[in-house]
Amino acid sequence: MGILKGDAVAHYALIDENNVVVQVITGRHEYELVDGVDDWETYYGNFHGMLCKRTSYNTYANEHVQGGVPFRKNYAGPGATWDEARDAFIPLKEYASWVFDEDTCSWVAPVPKPDDGLTYFWNEMNQRWFQFDIGE
Repeated sequence: MGILKGDAVAHYALIDENNVVVQVITGRHEYELVDGVDDWETYYGNFHGMLCKRTSYNTYANEHVQGGVPFRKNYAGPGATWDEARDAFIPLKEYASWVFDEDTCSWVAPVPKPDDGLTYFWNEMNQRWFQFDIGE
């Protein structure tokens, strides 16, 4: 089996014994049959000696950014948690005040972010969104 060059690739999360994602690798799509292999999660998991789960680069907060079908709630980045019962990747919690959203398996601010097209950042100390001022 050669290195993937120029082929469309899939992403796979390698997960440790504590269900924490330690690395995301690229690999074959699950529908590809190569050298008799058709279960790529098992193949990559055995190769690396870890649990391996496919993840979608285009899924965030249970939405597919290109309008497709979301897959496993969130893209798995290093440090994210794999939740077998939810069949989901849960990202790292960015701020202590943020709460878990069961529907999206993501962390959300206790105050909704303004939806006015401007850029905001969360201020944990003041527990609110501040408009990002780029100056002129």
